[in-house]
Parts: sequence; structure tokens; C-alpha cells
Amino acid sequence: MTLYEELVRRGLIAQTTNEKEISELINNGKATFYIGFDPTADSLHVGHFMALCLMKRLQQNGNRPIALIGGATALIGDPSGKTDMRKMLTIDDINHNVECFKKQMARFIEFGEDKALLVNNADWLCGKNYIDFLREVGAHFSVNRMLTAECYKQRMEKGLTFLEFNYMIMQSYDFLELFTRYNCNLEFGGDDQWSNMLGGTELIRRKLGKDAHAMTITLLLNSEGKKMGKTEKGAVWLDAAKTTPYEFFQYWRNVSDADVIKCLKMLTFVPIEEIEEMEKTMEGAQFNKAKELLAFELTKLVHGDEEADKALNAARAVFAGGGVDENMPTTEIGADSFEDGKIGILDLLTICKLAPTRGEGKRLIQQGGISVDDVKITDPFAQIEIADSVIIKKGKKVFHKAQRV
Repeated sequence: MTLYEELVRRGLIAQTTNEKEISELINNGKATFYIGFDPTADSLHVGHFMALCLMKRLQQNGNRPIALIGGATALIGDPSGKTDMRKMLTIDDINHNVECFKKQMARFIEFGEDKALLVNNADWLCGKNYIDFLREVGAHFSVNRMLTAECYKQRMEKGLTFLEFNYMIMQSYDFLELFTRYNCNLEFGGDDQWSNMLGGTELIRRKLGKDAHAMTITLLLNSEGKKMGKTEKGAVWLDAAKTTPYEFFQYWRNVSDADVIKCLKMLTFVPIEEIEEMEKTMEGAQFNKAKELLAFELTKLVHGDEEADKALNAARAVFAGGGVDENMPTTEIGADSFEDGKIGILDLLTICKLAPTRGEGKRLIQQGGISVDDVKITDPFAQIEIADSVIIKKGKKVFHKAQRV
């Protein structure tokens, strides 16, 4: 089985400019390819996960990855998949985020001489003269054609700023620069980036008379058609300080039955033949085994073997009957939060971030979704006594320890 055939079997490929040529490039280790990452936060998240795994797969097959950090394009903001304009970032914010990205990417791909490259498009875009850029690049883009792109159509009703309208041109120019500087012949990206990627291949053809290729990765959607990687707290981050290894593990352990096989295929390095065999006999308890495998493999990829083992042991202790484990997520609560040795349940839930607001906490209690030390809480005004620590259970799968300090 070739690498390209495996990508197809795993359901990773959405669209290609030329399937035959792309498959020959990556199967023979002749692709120098890039994926762009806009540093709009100080951590990568689950939305980036599939791209990082793809880079790892291709590098293992002899291809050379280029991780392009959008130090310049992050100043503009990608309108793709957005109904509103992104928050404007400062250069200091972006530079800080770039440094954070580098550390996380090194877990997936190997940087160094003749290995993976990490480059920043600020190096060539921020110093560009506007008039020269318009003459050099703008003449090759049709406004009529650009407005038919899905990434722009979604924004037309609410208003598309001229600032964001330039994003496609800038991303296309990135491909041209990478093609010229590093002989980069292939771009990968999410399927919502297809129009931007085609702009790059067309610009290279018009400017240099040469062929370059693009391939989009299937978006990671759940069985309801929604993007995966979101919780009540927000994004599922790859930074342990923002999403702990245990919380990361639990996110994947709790995916729906309908999504677990797809996630194993698309995100893990478990042999595809093994996953397909699992799929044939998937029922009952087999789903839980598959979810545990998924959670362990992904936590190991992001946080390493030791943290994956800790998260697995903690989860097993909890699921075995509400047991306490030292690796369970814990919130320390200071004495100033107590009155006569007790704390209100709504305060407890919000301090532990099990409910974003007191109103949401009240709703959870009224729906029977909160227990403290295996006692169901029915009164939203209940006062909880904590001598040392208590275990809060939210729903069937979320356990949290509140520790008095």
C-alpha cells in the first residue's frame, strides 16, 4: 500500500489539483510541501492536529515539510469559515505566539538541515512596497472570480472588509515565494482553504509558467456536521497549561460512538488494517475500548508517554466507580471562599470551571447533572462543607477534585 493509498483509506483527502502527480510526488518522497499556520493564539489546538499528523506522515516517507507561520497574514485575518472579522493582533502578540508554535510543532516534525523548515511570511510580506506588490501580483487576480470563492461568499452578507479581501492574494503570494526559495511544489490545507490554495497554483503558473499542486485535508467534523475540538471551556488546546493532559484525554475518551472509528483513522498512527478490523466488530463494550485507544494515542502524540499513562490510569480509576486518582483535574480553593467552613455549590462550580456562569450551574443542578462525593445535588443554594477535598461529578463522565488549602 502506498502512502497516498493509505491517506485515501483513512479518509484524509478532500480535493486535489492533480491526483496522479501528487500521489507520485509523496509516494516517492519528492514533495517539498507546506502548510500554513496563522499565529492567532499562543497555542495550537485540535483544529491544527490533523495537519500536524499529516506533516509527520509525509516526513516519515521522505518528503520535506515547511511549516509556514503567518506572521504577516495574521495581521490581516483569514475570513474563511468566519462570520465576523477576527480580532486584530499586535506584532508583539504575534511574535510571542510564533515562539509557542515552534515548541509544539517540534513534537510532530523534525526540524534541521535538510529536514523540516519553519519560516515566517513576515520575512517577505512586511517589507513589501504596496505599489510594487499591486503591480507584481494584483494584476493576476480577477475580482469577479475572487468573489465567487466560498471563503468570501460567507462574509458578503455581513460585510467583507478590504483588509480581509487581500488575504487570498497574500496566501497565494506565499506559495510563489516558497516555490521560488525552496522549490516547494505542494500546498496542503483544510478543505475551507481550497480557493486560497488554487490562487497560489494559478499565480505560480502565470508568473513562472510552472506547475505546482494543492491538496485539501478533510475537515474534522463530528457526526452532527460540527467542527470537533470545542468544549464548554472553549477550544481543546495542545498546550498543557491551557488544556491539561487529563482534560485532553477525556475529550477524546468522550467522543460519540459514531465518531470514534473516523477519528482513529484520521488522527492516529494505529495501522489502518487494525482499525478496519475493529470497525467490523464494533458494538457494545468495543466502543469504549476504541475510545480509550483513541484518547491514549492522541495524548501520547501531544504530551508524551508518561502523561498519556497518567491520564489513562486516572480515567480508569474514575470510570471504575468514581475513584480518586492523583492525576484527576484539581482546583485549590482558598479560605477566603468559605463562610463558616462552607461554600455555595454555584460558587464551587464556577471556581472549578465546571460551569461558565452561576446561571449555567443552576441549570445543571436542576437537570440532575451534579453530584458531590456521590451525593446528587438538587438545591442550587446548597452549601458544601469541604474538610479536605471533595469529588464533583458533572454528568456521567466529568470528574473534578476541589481541594481546600
